[in-house]
Amino acid sequence: MENRKSYSELMKTRSVKENPENFMMDVYIQMILDEAWFNHRKKMLEDKINDALDRKDREKFMELSKEYAKWVR
Repeated sequence: MENRKSYSELMKTRSVKENPENFMMDVYIQMILDEAWFNHRKKMLEDKINDALDRKDREKFMELSKEYAKWVR
C-alpha cells in the first residue's frame, strides 16, 4: 500500500523559507477553493430558502434562514 499524504499534510510540510513562491501559490489556491465552496453553499441555501417560501413552509424557512445568517456572517 502506498503512503499518501493528504493535501493539508503536504501543506504543513512545505516551508515559506524553502520556496516562498510555491507557498504563496498554495495559499492562493486554497483561497480560491474556499471562495468557491462558500459561494456554492450560499447559493444552495438561497435556493432552499426560496423553495421553502414557495411551499409556504415557515418552519423550514426559519431553520434555513438561521443557517444562512450564520454562513454569511
